Amino acid sequence: MDRPNVMIRIPATRAGLPAITEVTGAGIGVDATLVFSLERYREVVDAYLAGLERARSAGRDLGAIHSVASFFVSRVDGEIDKRLSVLGTGEALALKGRAALANARLACAAYEEVFGGERWLALAGGTRARKQRLLWASTGVKDAAYRDTLYVEELVAPGTVHTMSEATLRATADHGVVRGDTVTGGYAQARADLAAVERLGISYDEVVRRLEHEGVAKSEDAWQELLDAVTKALDTKELTRNDRRDDRTGGGRAPGGAGGGAPRGPDRSPADWDNPLRDPRDRRLPRVAGPPGWSSSG
Repeated sequence: MDRPNVMIRIPATRAGLPAITEVTGAGIGVDATLVFSLERYREVVDAYLAGLERARSAGRDLGAIHSVASFFVSRVDGEIDKRLSVLGTGEALALKGRAALANARLACAAYEEVFGGERWLALAGGTRARKQRLLWASTGVKDAAYRDTLYVEELVAPGTVHTMSEATLRATADHGVVRGDTVTGGYAQARADLAAVERLGISYDEVVRRLEHEGVAKSEDAWQELLDAVTKALDTKELTRNDRRDDRTGGGRAPGGAGGGAPRGPDRSPADWDNPLRDPRDRRLPRVAGPPGWSSSG
């Protein structure tokens, strides 16, 4: 691609881990996405370091390789809070809105451990290797009872990246309160919160497995929607070319006549006729929406 600022998004499933190593080793930036569990996060970092080691062996410039691990936040509360509500006890309800922050904060603890460890120090020494940054994804609240900037204000830490939906971004700009590092001093409480959830019979491992499975399914659906949108646009463009050919050879329908659709318009050049998206007045062809993309901010 010859675009050093591009990161290739790779789902951080178990099957995706070797791909993270392979792509990183080739000197290409990676966004390891759909990370929900602490165990999987450590595996992602291990895959990244293995890729850097491979890149170093190949003589690549490690300083040119960037990477993030997209750690999903609010979906964890969305799943665990439902189960806490079903239990309905005072102890259960008091834990609502705390598991996702605890999970993310402990990911930061793991980040500090790994990137302060011997393997990283040996790799970074004498090179320009970059740490794989934690990226907070899914930072919009799922429960209207929560402050709409909750997962932004409570996850401020050095070296992290925030992604936000437009609504969350606007809310943060309007009334968000950034009061410094809100992560690194809370590791003990984070461990206590997740332990309390487990004591109530809610399995952390089962929750994160479910979220990963659902996340992969949503991503597959988004990819199919993208393919369908591109296919539709290409088919529409081909139809336009055929109509133009008919018009030029006299074999087409008369503009504005019965079954002929609207005229092209005097202000449109032949070059514009290939693109039905350029002028909404040409109603012979459907308007095609842009591809939906694949967002990590939901």
